[in-house]
Amino acid sequence: MAKTKKKKGLLFKVVAYSVCILLAILSILPFWIMFVNATRDTYQIQQDALSLIPSTHLFENLKILLGKTFDPLKGLTNSMIISTASTACTIYFSALTAYALVAYNWKLRGPFFTFILAVMMIPAQVSIIGFYQFMYKIGMTNNFLALILPTIATPAAVFFMRQFMVASLPLELVEASRIDGASEFYTFNKIVLPIMKPAMATQAIFTFVSSWNNLFLPLVLLTDSNKYTMPIMVSLLRGDIYKTEYGAIYLGLALTVLPLIVAYFILSKYIIEGVALGGVKG
Repeated sequence: MAKTKKKKGLLFKVVAYSVCILLAILSILPFWIMFVNATRDTYQIQQDALSLIPSTHLFENLKILLGKTFDPLKGLTNSMIISTASTACTIYFSALTAYALVAYNWKLRGPFFTFILAVMMIPAQVSIIGFYQFMYKIGMTNNFLALILPTIATPAAVFFMRQFMVASLPLELVEASRIDGASEFYTFNKIVLPIMKPAMATQAIFTFVSSWNNLFLPLVLLTDSNKYTMPIMVSLLRGDIYKTEYGAIYLGLALTVLPLIVAYFILSKYIIEGVALGGVKG
């Protein structure tokens, strides 16, 4: 009986690891193909079969890419400024709003949370005309602040933070801090935020990726080429009417994706900590 259980356990582990390895390969494969295509020329991409081995045309593609008025340093800098500032604003103010929804008992708390859920259902494209007119009237077109300040009010992030806080924040700590005479902001910054690290890291990845990949709103608000983000620059990578250099386009895409991969590896340990914490509490 014991041997049968061991065999079943071993078989389960083999199947589980096999599935995980397969899913990992399927997740990594598209990125690897993109990086490989960044080293191939247009003829190889169009005519040859799919290749997993890098070619020798990386520097040729880079030369073509830089010859298309594509400035990766400027695009990376603009995208990094917008994405980093947007992420910081979203994380801090969403956590602060969630704290107000959890730690305080006030009359309109329920309707306010319902309003946040309702706003989550409204697509951004629906309000873009009014938003652009408002930004134009206050003179904030061609300004990074028009892409950063609205992220202070992010309903999805507030909902995520609130759900995590309900499950993980002991309100006794908040009460004890108040009894000791600590201010509300001191309590929030020194006690609540450290507990919220896993949720903040998870939401930071989502927010950073969303802001970095955002093409629609920057394309509407930014008309100065010196302020273009990486997605705008990549969207403008076209050849003449006779030829499109796909190798250079793939290289531009690879340069766009690299910072996202770095950000994920920096923050992924906090996500694992959050999953482990939930498992221990469960």
